[in-house]
Amino acid sequence: MGIHEIQESLPLLSLNHVSFVCKSVIDSVKFYQEVLGFVLIKRPSSFDFEGAWLFNYGIGIHLLQCSSDSAAPRTPSVINPKDNHISFQCTNISLVKRRLEEMGIEYITAVVIDGGIQIDQLFFHDPDGYMIEICDCQKLPVLPLTTQPLNKPSHAAPIKQKKLRSVVSATSICSVVETDWMRI
Repeated sequence: MGIHEIQESLPLLSLNHVSFVCKSVIDSVKFYQEVLGFVLIKRPSSFDFEGAWLFNYGIGIHLLQCSSDSAAPRTPSVINPKDNHISFQCTNISLVKRRLEEMGIEYITAVVIDGGIQIDQLFFHDPDGYMIEICDCQKLPVLPLTTQPLNKPSHAAPIKQKKLRSVVSATSICSVVETDWMRI
């Protein structure tokens, strides 16, 4: 059966997570918490490799410790908006710029104008060189180019409000990352 013969789409609910191989899970956890506001969450203890799971904004980020230096991601030297990236929408791009500047994070900006609507974008790298975009893309209407209906996103698993542990410094991140529930 070829891909063009399928009459019905897969029974998908929503995007669950993105996964990144990291040189240092500890450094990446700190970055995603402090820069993007992600929260460290429990992950299955049956995993036999190191990593961490984070969650916020309805999406998970799974960080995996690379197994060797040769497997480590290579940090790009140039920020390229046309490179692979994940994108987050924001309500105040000026505030995002100011915060990135306060944290000393290099970024570039771009502007897209379509149908009289201006979209502001900024791009930067995480500690492993993965590209991140912050934009106000919610200004653009989603206009399907086919008659196939769009599915409404479904909700993720319920979030338990029980606080496992506050992670406030690289030292405490280190101790949290080494616990059994952090093993991927």
